[in-house]
Amino acid sequence: MARNLQNAGRLRPIDLARGHGLSTQAVRNYEEAGILPAAGRTAHGYRTYTPLHARALRAFLALVPGHSHGTATSIMRAVHRDAVDEAFRLIDESHAQLLDDRRTLQAVENALRDLAHTTASEPAAAVPRSARTSGPVSGPGGTFIGPLAEELGIRPATLRKWERAGLVRPRRDPLTGYRVYDEADVRDARLAHQLRRGGYPLERIAPLLAQVRAAGGLEPLEATLHDWHGRLSARARAMLTGAAELEAYLRERG
Repeated sequence: MARNLQNAGRLRPIDLARGHGLSTQAVRNYEEAGILPAAGRTAHGYRTYTPLHARALRAFLALVPGHSHGTATSIMRAVHRDAVDEAFRLIDESHAQLLDDRRTLQAVENALRDLAHTTASEPAAAVPRSARTSGPVSGPGGTFIGPLAEELGIRPATLRKWERAGLVRPRRDPLTGYRVYDEADVRDARLAHQLRRGGYPLERIAPLLAQVRAAGGLEPLEATLHDWHGRLSARARAMLTGAAELEAYLRERG
């Protein structure tokens, strides 16, 4: 079947490029990267493509939004090595990552519910942080950097980096100089950890946490979570589209 398609029509690089909104150089790069099958050549050495190449290019471009450029490239390379099981494994890994991201989002939402509960239960005349830092550092709810890092599954150096970025603000033990994280600090560290797992950079997390502290509410995070849900849904739908195009290409390759 693939042989018949190869002979069914001839496309110049510019034909393939224009049909997919690309440059001819991009088409050549995709061929050299193994994303497309090898092109035929005219007697004068010019590349010629076929409808099968067009189908391969459609499959690749459909795979990119759901799987990333790198993974889509690996999928197409595996197909062209006749290692279809490897291509399926890569697709399975993307679906597993999407499921893990959904679980992470659920964990963030759970953390926010806990945060809302904590905020609602705090007394109106809470002692300011500046006052708390001058008092004894040992007490209920306090933890040091090592145990907190171990709980989160990160390195202490990561917590120190988050502190420099304004994500957490532990006080210092006046005798030892050790960082001491109270309940609010632990809450912020957990929330920062979940947002980092969700792909959010430090520069986006810090303002959110600062607004939550200043406003005493979670409204600043609602838009972020809504956007996160939307991006996960868009990826899931893109994966369906990519799967349909890849299946069509595999069928035509025979």
